[in-house]
Amino acid sequence: MDPVSDAAILTTFSVGLDTVWVLLSAFLVFFMNLGFAMVETGLCRSKNAVNILSKNFIVFAIASLSFWIIGWGLMFGNGNPFVGLQGLFFANGGVDEGYDAISWTQVPFWAKFIFQLVFAGTAATIVSGAVAERIKFPAFIAFASLLVAFVYPVTGHWIWGGGWLQSLGFWDFAGSTVVHSVGGWAALAGVILLGPRLGKYRKDGTVIPIIGHNMSLVTLGGLILWFGWFGFNPGSTMAVGDGSAIAHIVVTTNTAAAAAILSSTIVAWITLGKPDLSMIVNGALAGLVAITAGCAFVSVGSAAIIGLVAGALVVFAVPFFDRKKIDDPVGALSVHLANGIWGTLAVGLFAVDGITGSATGNGLFTGGGAGLLGAQALGVVAVGGFVFTLSFVIWFVLKAVIGIRVSREEEIGGLDRGEHGAEAYAGFQIID
Repeated sequence: MDPVSDAAILTTFSVGLDTVWVLLSAFLVFFMNLGFAMVETGLCRSKNAVNILSKNFIVFAIASLSFWIIGWGLMFGNGNPFVGLQGLFFANGGVDEGYDAISWTQVPFWAKFIFQLVFAGTAATIVSGAVAERIKFPAFIAFASLLVAFVYPVTGHWIWGGGWLQSLGFWDFAGSTVVHSVGGWAALAGVILLGPRLGKYRKDGTVIPIIGHNMSLVTLGGLILWFGWFGFNPGSTMAVGDGSAIAHIVVTTNTAAAAAILSSTIVAWITLGKPDLSMIVNGALAGLVAITAGCAFVSVGSAAIIGLVAGALVVFAVPFFDRKKIDDPVGALSVHLANGIWGTLAVGLFAVDGITGSATGNGLFTGGGAGLLGAQALGVVAVGGFVFTLSFVIWFVLKAVIGIRVSREEEIGGLDRGEHGAEAYAGFQIID
């Protein structure tokens, strides 16, 4: 056969294989929506189950439209170090031109788009759990749309869109900062303005536990999220190559989760007197969040250390937020914010230059000095400051214009009836 034809066939096959890989990974990340829905529903009371499920269902629709209309262009469009300016609206009709920052992958435009979209949707979903059981449904819809349209894409441009943090040598492979910390900072702003649920804290500040209604759902959701992370992290290669990078990322991802489960179980057992299942599940999620930034940059042994720290951190973060009267029903801040920060900094400690082909430089503990750690710390502060401030402003305006918290009567009676006129367990006697 003609050598040119052979080369063309190989190129077509390679592009097709990469495209299938990226799309399958995107589908796995999309499936994580069910995991979030199950975890959040189970950790909240039965009278709010329909509301939780409704938010988790509609949030991806909101994200899809917001990211398509303007978010994609702000994040990946050619522009300046702070924001994209080309191809801003409606993803430029699916034309690759104007998006140099993501031109390195050979997959078709819409494959790139859908993969990045499911990440944007994840950031918005994180907010849902933290503001659960007292947020007005329209207020959540409004905030989620603005988060994905404007807040998430700007910081995403800084890191993945060829922006100033990327130029300074900040590394976040799959989104400990870009996705998880952004969702966490946005949620923190909302939680502060919302205030705690009724009956959560006594006048002296001591905590009154509000127990979730279904740990079976929590466990199911946790396992679904763990499974979905095998698309979230390895899929960020956006190419199959020889498969070695994908295999490495799968193992670092799984190892961090496993180590975090072990440490969260032990620490919870010691501090709480029992191996608390919610801490075990959130421990797994904490490990997964923490390894997301460095899954392609660290060794398997370092992934285990990152996971061990993450599992302990999530157990200590929950009472820390409670002491500040920051009421987070599902532990989203402890999982996504605290461990998004930890995972980002861990790249600066444990990175091994070129371990899967990326020229990160070495971390502090791998012979590289403090330069990389400094870049990571700067990114944490910059992203945190921007996202929290802008999110606080958005929440504040929403509070003034439409209100963000349901009435006292509705909160006591349950958001299912008050917001949706429905019950998750109609005909059953549920005791919260």
